[in-house]
Amino acid sequence: MFAIVTIAGQQFKVRSGEEIFVHRLAGNVGDKVSFKEVLMTGGDTGVQAGSSLSTSVEAEILSHLKGDKVLVFKKKRRKGYQKLNGHRQCLTKIRIGAIA
Repeated sequence: MFAIVTIAGQQFKVRSGEEIFVHRLAGNVGDKVSFKEVLMTGGDTGVQAGSSLSTSVEAEILSHLKGDKVLVFKKKRRKGYQKLNGHRQCLTKIRIGAIA
């Protein structure tokens, strides 16, 4: 069974037992979180979508970490202007539990 759920402003297709990286969530390592905004579910019985779904997705926070560095380089040719900025996104690794 799978579900398409909105987590921290992004949509993910998740299955039970799967580990995914999402934008930083509030909570400590080991906490359980629940996501109520389920857009679609599917499985052996077919696909269900719409606002009539009363499904929630349970997950456990495994760790908080930072992603790879993304370099942003700006340059204007023949003007001597160069600018280099770096950025690392704050992420949370979660394990999907039950889709109920």
